[in-house]
Amino acid sequence: MTGRTADTILDALIARIVSGQLPPGDPLAEQTLAEQFGVSRTPVREALHRLEQVNLAVRGARRAFVVREMKAEELSELFEAVGEVESALASLAAHRMSEIERCTLQAILEEGEACGDDPKAYGEVNARFHEAINAGAHNTVLAATWAELNTRTLPWRVANFTKDQRRLVSSRAEHRAITEAIVAQNAEKTRRLMRSHVAASYTVAARLLAKRTR
Repeated sequence: MTGRTADTILDALIARIVSGQLPPGDPLAEQTLAEQFGVSRTPVREALHRLEQVNLAVRGARRAFVVREMKAEELSELFEAVGEVESALASLAAHRMSEIERCTLQAILEEGEACGDDPKAYGEVNARFHEAINAGAHNTVLAATWAELNTRTLPWRVANFTKDQRRLVSSRAEHRAITEAIVAQNAEKTRRLMRSHVAASYTVAARLLAKRTR
């Protein structure tokens, strides 16, 4: 129960930070948040530690958490790194995915196209789509590197769909093109498409960051 409560608090805090409701430097006091959410301090503490892991919070004076300032160039470098690692994984997946793995990827693609305009539902399918490709690369070192970077970019990538409905449409089209390239075992095309896909996510995230820091 505590874990699920912490998940709910984490999602709410991420939404407030990315949207600008909680600007950089704002305090994230355990007791205050516990009262706001009507819970004990334990799930709040867990949520704050996880917020620190995704680089949206830091410890300020007296080790108390505050909202972390994210600089534009830092976000750009982070997404660039994700794009390079994930495009390499996608390229390997085009060569290495088994027939069963390719069929599974196509099924996930269809789920994404069938979930309508629900950003939360699409966000969950989107995460599984990327995980399926990265698993299909069969390279645990690259996959571990991607997982660490993905944790840090995930709040911004999720916000793509909740803050910009147009991104749902473009993301679906990009997923279909990537899937077709993988099924055709065209590694170089897959690499190029995945790099562009991550860059498109960055473009939306950069706009959100600009609004947050005004």
